[in-house]
Amino acid sequence: MSQPLLRPIKLHDLELNNRVIMAPMTRSRAANEGNVANDLMATYYAQRASAGLIISEGTQISEQAVGYINTPGMYSQEQVAGWKKVTDAVHAEGGRIFAQLWHVGRMSHPDFHNGEYPVAPSAINPNAQAYTPEGFKNTVTPRELTIPEIKQIVQDYKAAAKNAMDAGFDGVEIHSSNGYLLHQFFNGTSNIRTDEYGGSKENRARILFEVIEAIQEVMPVERVGVRLNPSLHGIFGMTLDEETIPTFDYIIEKLNNYKLSYLHLSEPFNDVSNVPHAEQNVAKRYRPIYKGNLIINAGFTQEKGNAVIEAGEADMVAFGVPFISNPDLPERFRQNEKLQEADKNTFYSPGAEGYIDYPSLAEAKA
Repeated sequence: MSQPLLRPIKLHDLELNNRVIMAPMTRSRAANEGNVANDLMATYYAQRASAGLIISEGTQISEQAVGYINTPGMYSQEQVAGWKKVTDAVHAEGGRIFAQLWHVGRMSHPDFHNGEYPVAPSAINPNAQAYTPEGFKNTVTPRELTIPEIKQIVQDYKAAAKNAMDAGFDGVEIHSSNGYLLHQFFNGTSNIRTDEYGGSKENRARILFEVIEAIQEVMPVERVGVRLNPSLHGIFGMTLDEETIPTFDYIIEKLNNYKLSYLHLSEPFNDVSNVPHAEQNVAKRYRPIYKGNLIINAGFTQEKGNAVIEAGEADMVAFGVPFISNPDLPERFRQNEKLQEADKNTFYSPGAEGYIDYPSLAEAKA
């Protein structure tokens, strides 16, 4: 009897060889003038093509969307050409890859925007840190978006999705998680607007559904995933309140109206057992609500991953750090081999070290 993680699964018309998903992880290797995906990145992703599905690192949808150094974009023709090298390399190894579309909102810094302020639903400082070309700096109070600017951001998501298809990706994931722009709209602690994008949970969630509808115009919605982190608290400047989980309940229920490729949920990143109104068991709560394919993420081991699928609480499990240091992670699971440790010091450093030099199982044994 094969491990649940290693069983194939269909996401509508897309067949995955296993349920071991490579989680999106910022690696800051697009260290060039135009933030273009490069040969180093093509090698990195191709090495990990045995994942059932690779979800790329967050990829900014516009210049306004950037918030970390050396992260790749999806808004110029050079960037599309760079990503084409990556998708070709992954497909040559038999892999599947989605592009994660990203706008960091207030988690940016004026250093990225010629001294202009980052944008957000409301002018509320996340009181976090942004990783700038000069190292970590404290975030600033962002500028509140106007309604025409919000409409433009929706169009930027649509354009980036079209670019991702042109670059050969198998689909896209909308990054509406981890305290970035779309997530900032959902929470009443980061969104105090009184117009059609604020106030009620329907209004706070509106932008996500506008983004999905816009992307649907340029690609099949069956190739679109959505990522959410309902219980994020005290990280990336986010705080939750009594409205937060009911808002996510509403969003996830409404996502059933779309034939999405999948919903990608994170369990809490930190201990929220003493946080009022937090949900500690995200998969358990949302599996009965969401009718489509469900990916769960955050700190899973092989054993826990198999157990959560066996229990019917998720269909797939996304692994982050284990994929950094174990490029052929599904094979290590298949053989029940010990995992290699990842070097935290090279997570975001430019160059090949700690990026493409982790051996596969066969190489390690040789």
